[in-house]
Amino acid sequence: MPAMTTQELFGHQRISRILLRLAPPVMFSQLIQALYNIVDSFFIGRAGESGLTALSIIYPVQLLMIALAVGTGVGINTAMAMKLGRGRKEESKKISGMAMPLALILWGIFALAGFFFMPMYARLGTSSPEVIEDVISYGRIVCIFSFGLFLESGWTKVLQSEGNMRLPMLAQVVGAAVNIALDPILIFGPGFFPALGIEGAAYATVIGQIAAGLVVMNKGFRRPPKRAFFSVYSALIFKLGLPNMLMQSAYTFYILGLNLILKGFSDQAVTALGLYYKWQTFFFIPLGSMQTCVVPVISYNFGSNQLGRCRKTVRESILFGMALMFAGTLCFELIADPMFRVFTKDEEVIKIGVWGFKFIGVSFIPMVTSLMFPVVFQALGFAFKSSFLTVFRTVILFVPLGYLFSRFGLKYFWLTFPITESLTTLAGYIFYSGWKRKSEVLR
Repeated sequence: MPAMTTQELFGHQRISRILLRLAPPVMFSQLIQALYNIVDSFFIGRAGESGLTALSIIYPVQLLMIALAVGTGVGINTAMAMKLGRGRKEESKKISGMAMPLALILWGIFALAGFFFMPMYARLGTSSPEVIEDVISYGRIVCIFSFGLFLESGWTKVLQSEGNMRLPMLAQVVGAAVNIALDPILIFGPGFFPALGIEGAAYATVIGQIAAGLVVMNKGFRRPPKRAFFSVYSALIFKLGLPNMLMQSAYTFYILGLNLILKGFSDQAVTALGLYYKWQTFFFIPLGSMQTCVVPVISYNFGSNQLGRCRKTVRESILFGMALMFAGTLCFELIADPMFRVFTKDEEVIKIGVWGFKFIGVSFIPMVTSLMFPVVFQALGFAFKSSFLTVFRTVILFVPLGYLFSRFGLKYFWLTFPITESLTTLAGYIFYSGWKRKSEVLR
């Protein structure tokens, strides 16, 4: 999208109209991704219960890769939007060229780490030899062949910063469709195909990521700037993307921490938590789309000193997110049992999960603001406040509270979710109220 069109969209259109224009493609692509997560777990669950436990253990590693991939992309997205808001089109174009080199560096790091450290990580999560073998097999494949994930994420954010939401949506659809189509073929081996089990699921995942990357490559690729600019632009990108990286990476460590706490009860408890995160990707679609859409809108208007539009974007995105997340609350409270039976026949997993969903469902409404405020401060360039809220939620609250409540028994462990989200929302509101008062004085 040309810079003038971006100015008309982000700087002058009604906020509700911007969100309604940007959100549906993002929501649709995330819906496809959520369906992939559910279908992937469905097939692996049919192949064996150990596979579901292995997926729960490897999930934090996949989240860490996504955190760095998306965080870097968000840093590029935010930097480009800020430069466009200040009329610096050429500089924005140079920043977009950093997507590929940074993606390849991150891929190299994870490929090496996944190959050498996956056995140690697997033994940290479980003592079951069968599950350990599944974790190593799946984990090494998704790390070594993760270049598709990193490249697709960078090119997608370049396109989204220019207002192009349709091609990234198509990429997600293609990637998920390829993954879903390959899952039963590579896992169960019909006809002349070999039955690869959980390794087949891993290969389906990385092939889908590569397919998505190929879709956005033609329009998203930008020639890298001269090497003299690498350090300057990399510093800016990681500064702006750091809050998102911390927020996503913190998920990795808090889920790992919660897994270790639940491991003290049983592997079924770990599996129940892992299945929650599979369903979470589906019910978080409205919130995830709002997080994606508000960053370029707020960054652009903040860069052009239209603070009133920044505040209106925050208000309308939160209201929209809460209205839709309420549907998730109802499902978690009313139909938890059939949701678990989609994946497993283990009655102990179902019993643990149904009880846990009663508390997690209640946390969905305050979760909207607890996750939205860090993104808002990131878009405004207040990296410390954004990072603090993320650390406060995941490091200071989630794991310590999970450990504290677990001392009273597994049933009390699930109180961690609503209490953590409520306290994080309170902290975020205090920060935002302070910024809002200052912005109203400057208006």
